[in-house]
Amino acid sequence: MPTSAVPSPRRTAALLTALVLATAAAGCGTGRRPARDAPVTPPAAGARFDYQIGGGYQPAKGVRVVSRDRADRPAEGVYSVCYVNAFQAQPGELPWWRRHHPDLLLRDRRGAPVVDEDWGEVLFDVSTAARRTALAAVVGRWIDDCAERGFRAVEPDNLDSFERSRGLLTPGQNAAYARLLVARAHAAGLAVAQKNTAELLPRHAAIGFDFAVAEECGEFDECGDYAAAYADRVLVVAYTAADFGRTCRRWGGRLSVVLRDRDVTPAGERGHVFRTC
Repeated sequence: MPTSAVPSPRRTAALLTALVLATAAAGCGTGRRPARDAPVTPPAAGARFDYQIGGGYQPAKGVRVVSRDRADRPAEGVYSVCYVNAFQAQPGELPWWRRHHPDLLLRDRRGAPVVDEDWGEVLFDVSTAARRTALAAVVGRWIDDCAERGFRAVEPDNLDSFERSRGLLTPGQNAAYARLLVARAHAAGLAVAQKNTAELLPRHAAIGFDFAVAEECGEFDECGDYAAAYADRVLVVAYTAADFGRTCRRWGGRLSVVLRDRDVTPAGERGHVFRTC
């Protein structure tokens, strides 16, 4: 999620839902095991970047890094990042979670699920070591699948779910769960992005993140913090022309900055916006 009150974009509700439910949502990969302990390489600093989590399309000329949803194919011929909603349940996958792992969904003191109202997503319960381990086993299979299909890195979204947990989760609990996901990804040869959540930058080395995906960091004067933590290996997403212009003027020579529409619409569809510095 971005640091503003406006939620980060998510793929449309219908995007590849059938594929997700048939494979990764059920914790199933392709059956092949990824190479263990393969070299982990983050994207190069300043590489031209496109954020395609709303649906893949042919990258523009010169694009070297592309992030796509885990149900999508990695972009060919570029460094591909696999988007995984690792801290909350996608709405279309909620029935599977309720059927197989109801105890891993966060509930308030009355027993009602705690929901991210902006996206209709129930939060995962990472409040105990046992639940974190169980969740990491399920999400870890998604991560393995990303590696098996040729992605080079993974972007676990909603690291900041504690902010929407009604006080039931803490930054430390989310960080502990993130460490498990990082270990799983590194074992599969994938680099791991810190997705937003600047308040956890002091813990980035302990967690093990390799680079960052920072939405609207220029608007909130956070790009420098991410740049310092990750040696400029930061993929910046702006959603307004004004924010994009400011961010390009200040950081376009060092960081990978892209302007996208908030629905991250594929090229050729109405509303699609894509520009780089």
